[in-house]
Amino acid sequence: MGLRDFCEYETIKLVRIRSVKLGSLKWSINGTILAFICIMLVWNKEYQEHDYVVSSVTAKVKGVAVTKDSDLEGVLWDVADHSGLSQGKDSFFVVTNAIVTKNQKQGSCPEVPDSGKKCRSNKDCTKGYTDQKSNGVQTGKCVDFDSSVKTCEVFAWCPIEKRRVGPKPAILGSAENFTVLIKNNIGFPNFNYTNRNILPHMNDTYLRGCVFNRTTDPYCPIFRLGDIVQEARENFTEMAIEGGVIAIQINWECNLDRLFHKCIPEYSFRRLDEKNSNKTIFPGLNFRFARNYKQNGVEERTLFKTYGIRFDVMVFGKAGKFSAVQLIIYIGSTLSYYALTTVLLDWFITTYVHPSCCSKEVKSNYTGKKYESVDLKQSPLYVSFVDEDHIAVVKGPFRKSLQEMKPAAVQVRRLHNESMRECLSLLQRPPSRSKDMEMREVRQTGENLKEHETNPPLWCRCGQCHPMPSLQEQLCCRRSAGHCISTSATFSRLVLDRQTLESVLLYRGPLLDLSQAHTSTKWLRHCAYSQYTQWRFGDVEPGSCSVIPSCSVWKIRERYPSVEGQYTGLCCEKRVLIKHDQGDK
Repeated sequence: MGLRDFCEYETIKLVRIRSVKLGSLKWSINGTILAFICIMLVWNKEYQEHDYVVSSVTAKVKGVAVTKDSDLEGVLWDVADHSGLSQGKDSFFVVTNAIVTKNQKQGSCPEVPDSGKKCRSNKDCTKGYTDQKSNGVQTGKCVDFDSSVKTCEVFAWCPIEKRRVGPKPAILGSAENFTVLIKNNIGFPNFNYTNRNILPHMNDTYLRGCVFNRTTDPYCPIFRLGDIVQEARENFTEMAIEGGVIAIQINWECNLDRLFHKCIPEYSFRRLDEKNSNKTIFPGLNFRFARNYKQNGVEERTLFKTYGIRFDVMVFGKAGKFSAVQLIIYIGSTLSYYALTTVLLDWFITTYVHPSCCSKEVKSNYTGKKYESVDLKQSPLYVSFVDEDHIAVVKGPFRKSLQEMKPAAVQVRRLHNESMRECLSLLQRPPSRSKDMEMREVRQTGENLKEHETNPPLWCRCGQCHPMPSLQEQLCCRRSAGHCISTSATFSRLVLDRQTLESVLLYRGPLLDLSQAHTSTKWLRHCAYSQYTQWRFGDVEPGSCSVIPSCSVWKIRERYPSVEGQYTGLCCEKRVLIKHDQGDK
């Protein structure tokens, strides 16, 4: 590839169809695509540059409750009791139920049957043995747990916790009236913008009296726990028994454009854990902790197995600001959608054919001009039947005669004005021989043909064809039965007339020497092929292979035979089917 080949410009070939219906369909599709692009541009704010939120969260719970359980009747729980236990970043935990085991101290006592091993004698217990379920280390003794069951004795905090299920109702069911203040500070670093969920109009007086309400006060940062659970479509009384996990979602969708500036939080709530205890192993949320103390010099403790609700605060957000670069990128990316118009119309024309829109002839003609198949092994063959107005394009592979092959496409015969004038001037000239002489030559040629004549091949429709060696040459001048083109006066004057052919040869090569019989006969035969091709095919594409029917080929060969009696046959290397040095077709 040289510099000139590199400095070239290539463009796409377009085919224009003048049709009101197709034109209307094209503009309808283009209009729909344009409307879709504009709607998406505004709806998704594709003209903006975006940045994602960076945030921090703090929470402060307030509320007190008095337990009503028989073991803890009259005990007051304040913030330090029910919300002092941290559960991680951006979350807080509120105790709603508990199992309390008082006055535990280290010593030996029987293991609980659910956690330990049942036994009959000391042989069933192993001193020093422990497992994941046990509450202590076995001493090797088998003792009575109650009047009916014996278990291995363990060294543990005694008495061991015996209750396995939390009280019903929950001892801190009134925790639904607790409130929590959530402070959320957010920022968008790319835009150097910061904000918080305590909005500018919220002063101390407002915050002392507001509680979040979806309808009346949707931006208040103070939430009632019962309302949070209700917004998550759960029942606080039921959830408080075993506990669970609730997500508090804060979504910041900010528009930082000056004319449409908006950046306020939106709250939503949902439950994260599986709420169906019948289908879940270890449902809810619980954990144990102890409060140790000394009584009479002996260390003791109170064990709490607490159930509660953990609230995870999740912050999402995206901010957008106008950017000319993003707008240009969006417009450039959406221009490719207009290719759908071409795809849909091509499919409509080539696949769906309706008489009111596109006939089969229009479809075939459009397909031939729009799509071009290239076969590196074999060029397409062009066929012109005298009883059809178009040129058929036939492509291989050939498994039967060219006459019987279905065309891959059809083309309109195109004649240049110069070629038309040349043909008409040749036809208007007086013949080089009288009509009687021409008829005598035709009859003589027919008699010569009869000497070699056999029955016409099966693919012949005019009755004048001869067998041909290759499938590509097995072609008649007609698609259906009828008179042969070689019997017409135009064929005789334009293709076979010697004076006509000599005039054409001298017009193309003024210095040709036609006095030598051998050379002139070959040139005249070649010229006859060229005359037939230009007459019947007109202006075909360069590199195309125009096939002359068998009947016409043999008429030309009989009038201008090869001295050696050998002919090359079909040759597609040039526009006319000739070979200058090795005989001819």
